[in-house]
Amino acid sequence: MKNLLLLAFIAVSLTGIAQKNNFNPRQLAVSWQVLENGYQGEAQSATAFTFVNKNKTPLPATGWKIYFNFGRSVLKAIDGNVTVQHENGDLYSIAPAAGFAPLAPGDSVRIGFTSEAWVVNFTDAPNGLFLVWDGASTGTSLPAVNIIPSTQPKQYLRFKGDKIGLVTAQDLFEQNKNITDVPAQQLTKILPTPVAYAETGEAFALPASVNIAYTAGFENEAAYLRTQLNAIAPNAKPVHAELLKDAADKAVIHLEQGTEPEGAYSLEVTGNGVTIKAGSATGIFYGIQSLLQLVPVNVWAGTSKAIQLPGVKVYDAPRFGYRAFMLDVGRNFKPKSTVKKVLDLMALYKLNTFHFHITDDEGWRIEIAGLPELTAIGSQRGYTATNTDHLQPAYGSGPDVNNTQGSGYYTKADFIELLQYANQRHIQVIPEIEAPGHARAASRAMFARYQHFMAAGDTAAAKEYLLHDVQDASKYSSVQNWNDNVIDPAMPSVYHFMEKVVDELRNMYAAAGAPLTTIHMGGDEVPAGVWEKSPAFAALKNSNSNVKTTEDVWYYFYGKLNNILQQRRLFLSGWEETALRKTKLDGKPFRVPNPDFIATPFQVDVWNNVLGDGDEDLAYKLANAGYKVVLSCVTNNYLDMAYYKDFDEPGYYWGAFIDIDKPYGFIPFDYFKNAVVDKNGNAVDQSLFVGKQRLTDYGKSNIVGVKGLLWAETLVDEKRLEYMLLPKLLGIAERAWAKDPEWATADKAAMPQLYRQAWNQFVNRIGKFELPRLDYYGGGYQYRIPVPGAAVINGAVTANIQLPGLVIRYTTNGKTPDTKSALYTGPVTTKGTITFKAFDTRGRSGRAAVIVNP
Repeated sequence: MKNLLLLAFIAVSLTGIAQKNNFNPRQLAVSWQVLENGYQGEAQSATAFTFVNKNKTPLPATGWKIYFNFGRSVLKAIDGNVTVQHENGDLYSIAPAAGFAPLAPGDSVRIGFTSEAWVVNFTDAPNGLFLVWDGASTGTSLPAVNIIPSTQPKQYLRFKGDKIGLVTAQDLFEQNKNITDVPAQQLTKILPTPVAYAETGEAFALPASVNIAYTAGFENEAAYLRTQLNAIAPNAKPVHAELLKDAADKAVIHLEQGTEPEGAYSLEVTGNGVTIKAGSATGIFYGIQSLLQLVPVNVWAGTSKAIQLPGVKVYDAPRFGYRAFMLDVGRNFKPKSTVKKVLDLMALYKLNTFHFHITDDEGWRIEIAGLPELTAIGSQRGYTATNTDHLQPAYGSGPDVNNTQGSGYYTKADFIELLQYANQRHIQVIPEIEAPGHARAASRAMFARYQHFMAAGDTAAAKEYLLHDVQDASKYSSVQNWNDNVIDPAMPSVYHFMEKVVDELRNMYAAAGAPLTTIHMGGDEVPAGVWEKSPAFAALKNSNSNVKTTEDVWYYFYGKLNNILQQRRLFLSGWEETALRKTKLDGKPFRVPNPDFIATPFQVDVWNNVLGDGDEDLAYKLANAGYKVVLSCVTNNYLDMAYYKDFDEPGYYWGAFIDIDKPYGFIPFDYFKNAVVDKNGNAVDQSLFVGKQRLTDYGKSNIVGVKGLLWAETLVDEKRLEYMLLPKLLGIAERAWAKDPEWATADKAAMPQLYRQAWNQFVNRIGKFELPRLDYYGGGYQYRIPVPGAAVINGAVTANIQLPGLVIRYTTNGKTPDTKSALYTGPVTTKGTITFKAFDTRGRSGRAAVIVNP
C-alpha cells in the first residue's frame, strides 16, 4: 500500500513538473483595470488583473508565484482564490490558495485586490510581472500588461467629494481661451528673458567660415562655440584676437573681456558681426547660449544654409546664482548619453547646477574604488531568492538583471567624463549620497560584503564598512514600503564608509578638474521605529549623554557628517529634514529649525510646501531662521508630477498636477501669492496662508536659488524622461534666471491681467522658437506636445492650443489625424466626431482630442 501511495505521489509530482515544463509564462496574457476608487467608502481602491491562458497546457493549481511592482500598499485579495503578499518595497507576489483550480487553455481568471489611496492614470498600474516556479532561481517575464482605461466616475474620482474629473477637450479649450497668436517679430528671441533686449533692424549674415576671435581666458568658450556651430558653420575657427589683424575681415564673432559682474554679459549683433563681452568666462558662455538662440530654426533644421542673425543689443545677468536641476538615476538608471543630453539642455537655458541623485533604495549608480559590492550588488536589479546576489526588481524592471532600466552604473571613467562635460558647460555637479534613509542599495551591498568576509574568517574586514547592526530587530516601514532601507548611525563603520565614499568622490572630481564644494547627504523620509532595538544604538545611548532617544541619533549623525565634510573644505547639503528638530507643542509633535547647524555652511532643499498639508511656509521658516535654502517646491517644481488629471497622462500627482504654467507662475519670494489650486485641483482659499510665515528681507538673502526636480519612478526610458522634462524645464529656467516679472509684484487687482499678457508672450515664444529649435538641437528632444482644446460654439467646433506655433490637424471620419490630415485654420462645421492633434516640425504628434459636434 505504501508503495502504491508513493507511486501515486511521484506520478502527481511528475505531472506537475511536466505542466511547468510545458507551460510558457510568456503566453499568459494579462490585463488590469480600476474597479473603483473610494472602495466601500474608504480611502482605498479596488483593482483587478485578468489572466488569460494562451498556452496549450493549463497553468498548474500550485507551484508558482507571479511577482509584480505596484506603487500602492496592497491590503488584500478580493477574488481569484489567491493570496497577495508584500515582499518589500513596491514588490508583491500572487500565489494560488487552496481553492485555486488549474487555469485551462483559453480560460481566464480575475484576481482583484484592494490597496491604499487611489489610482488615476496608467502609470499607477502594476508592472514588471514575472512568474517563478517553486524552487527556481530565475523568473520569466509575462507579456506587458494591457492597461484598460478608466472611463466611469467611480474609476477616476479619487474619493467622495472629489470634484475634479478627467480633463476634457472642452476643459483645455477653456484653459487656452486667453492665448492669442503673437507675430514672431514681436517676440523676444532669447530665453530666459534678458534684463534688457532690443532688436535694431540690422542683420548679420553668418558665413560658414566665420572667425571666433577671443581674448585670453576665453579659449575654452571659443572652442565650445566652434563645436556648437559645426553643423551650421562647419568652417568656423577660433582665433586669438591678437592674431586677427585684418581689419577688413568683418565675418567675426568677438568674445571680449568686459567689466560685467559674474555671470552677466552683453551681446550685440550688427551688420558687421557679433560681440559678446563679459567679466568672466561664465558670462561669455551665457552670451554664447543667447547667440545660439538667435540662429533661425530653419537653419538648425537644415532647410536653410543662409544664416541671418537679427541685429540685437542685449544686457543680461542672472537673478539667482544657483539655478539647478535634479535628475534621479537611482530609481531607474539613465545612460551616460542621456545625462549628456540633459546637460546640453541645461546649458542652453543657463542652468548652472546639476544635482545628481546617484544613490537610492533601488540602485547605487557610481563605482567606488575599493568597494566593488556597491556596483556588483547595489547597481543590479532582478529576481533574487536570497537578496544577497543583487537587488530585487522595482518599478517594473523585471526578473532579468540585464534590464538596463533597473541595472546600471557609471564607472569612474564615465563619471569623470560627465564631470568634464558639465564643467565645460559651466555646470557644477552636486552628487547625492542618500542617508540615513533611502539607503537600501548601499546597505544590502555592504551586508553582502560582510557575509563574504565572515565566510572567509576575516571579521575585521567584514565589519569595516557595515551599514546596519545585524542584530537589530527594529520594525519599520518607509514611505515606499521598505523594511530594511535605513543605515544605523550608531555604528562607527557607517562613518568609515562615508569617509571612503567622500574621498573617492573627491578623487574623481580632482581627476576631472571639476569643482566640488558640497555633497548632498539626503536626509529625507526616515520612518518611525528605526534603531529602537539596535544594540549599536543602545551602546551609543550608554556612552553619549547627548543621545537619549532615537531622535537624537539624527542630530548626532548629521553633526558627524558635517564634520567629515568641513574637514575636507566642503559644506553639507541635504533635504529639509536635516535642518529640523523634532519637539512638541501642546503635547503634539512639532518641528522647528534646528539651531545646531545654522552657524555652519549648511544648505537645504525644501520640497514640502504641499498646499493644505500644513508646511506651506517651511522654506520661508528655514530661510528666516538663517539656513541657506534652495526652493525645490513640489507644488511648482517637481517635474515628475503629471501634467494634469487624465488616464493617459503619465506621472505622479501626490503633490500637485504640474504643467509649464506652474514653474512659470512661481514667485520665489512670495509663492503664496500665486497659489491657485491645491494638490487635488481645487481652488485654493487664501485664508490657508493666514498665520503662515512670510519671507523677511533677511530670509530673502538666504534663498540661494531655484531647482527643478525629476524623480525617476515612472521614467522607464529616455522618451518618457524628455516628455516629463519638456517644456516644463523652460519655466524653471525662466524663473531662476529672469527678474520678477511685472505681474509678480503687482497688486491683486492688476495681477491677473498682467499675468495673462506675460503668459501669452511666454507660450508664444515656447511654441514658435524653443520647441522648433529643440526638434533638432542636440540631436532633437521628444518634448511633450500638448493636446488641443476644442469646444462647440454656434454649431461649429473651434480648436486652440497651449503653445501657438504647433500645427493642428483634424479628421471627421473617426480616424486618428496624421501629417496628411486637414490643417486646422478655423471652426469646423462638419457634424459628428471631430478628432484633433497637434504636430511639431518633424511630424511628431501629441495625443488626440475628440469632440462631438451634434
